[in-house]
Amino acid sequence: MLKGFKDFITRGNVIDLAVGVIIGGLFNAIVTSLIDDIINPLIAALFGQPNFDGVLAFHLGDSEIRIGALITVIVNFLLTAAAIYVCIVLPINKLNERRKAAEEAKPEEPAADIKLLTEIRDLLKQPV
Repeated sequence: MLKGFKDFITRGNVIDLAVGVIIGGLFNAIVTSLIDDIINPLIAALFGQPNFDGVLAFHLGDSEIRIGALITVIVNFLLTAAAIYVCIVLPINKLNERRKAAEEAKPEEPAADIKLLTEIRDLLKQPV
């Protein structure tokens, strides 16, 4: 049982997943700072407040309906998705494209047995 657990833990996928979760948590601080320290002040400069919570708010009986709060959450989601796309997805896609182009530019080396058979064929073609 311990050997199976050790094999499971040391399997590459589990370690990659753990690293991804940790990096994702750390990246959350960057995205939060981007939104709180840059985007929300820009929104405040344009609209007079850093979010839309007070927009389209009204009372219905004893309840307060805040449509602006939903708008704030949607805008934050879109800004977060845009930040992740620009900061992570685009650079990784460019890196993968460059890597693929470099691999395609390399001449493909034939396997060792093919090289040996080619040499034998060439030797057999030579006149005696």
